[in-house]
Formats: sequence, structure tokens, C-alpha cells
Amino acid sequence: MPSLIVNVSTGKGTWAEVNKLIDAFEWEKIIIITNEFGKENFKPRKPVEIICFNSDALSLDKLTKKITEALKGKIADFEAALNIASGTGKEHMAIITALIKNGCGFKLVSVNEKNEVVDL
Repeated sequence: MPSLIVNVSTGKGTWAEVNKLIDAFEWEKIIIITNEFGKENFKPRKPVEIICFNSDALSLDKLTKKITEALKGKIADFEAALNIASGTGKEHMAIITALIKNGCGFKLVSVNEKNEVVDL
């Protein structure tokens, strides 16, 4: 079972997709990268680990460094499942770069109308 890494941030309707994705599979570990608003208001139905940053207050390189450090040692899998349907381009770039710097491969995933996980 792979670990799931999701960005929970801006984007109308994206939180519902993230919850469907979380529920659609028995993930080894679920890591949510979010801001303070997401930490307080996103309510997953399974246990998750939350990494919280104020991406608006950080430059891209500082955000990348902080996410890289926060993810270090948290993903035992060779490859993680990644969903970045929610969030900004800056957050997406920082997350992808952090995974690469940590030597973690990833596949982009979503959930279809049958609530099945699909690789993109």
C-alpha cells in the first residue's frame, strides 16, 4: 500500500475530491500539506498527518526547504501517490521538489466517478 500525499488549500470543490480519494483506498499513511485554514477546517474521515505552512508568507525556495525537511523520513515507500488538485502552483512546485529532494518517486492520482483511485 502506498502512502498518499495531498495538498489541501485553495480551489473550489477540491476538498471533496481529496476526501473521496482518502476514502477510496487503504493507504499506508496519509500526509496532508495545508495552511492554517485547512488544518482547522478540513475534516478527513481517516487518521492523517498534517504538515502546516503559511505559503503566502514564504518565498518558493523557503517553502520548498520547509516541506522538504517536514517530509524527511516520513515516506518509507519507493513511490508515493500524490494529489495536487487543490492549492496553488507555488505549493505544487514546492511539494514536487520536496519529494524529489527526498528521493521519493511519485505518481499523480485522483478518484473517478465510481470512487476508484486512478493513476494519471
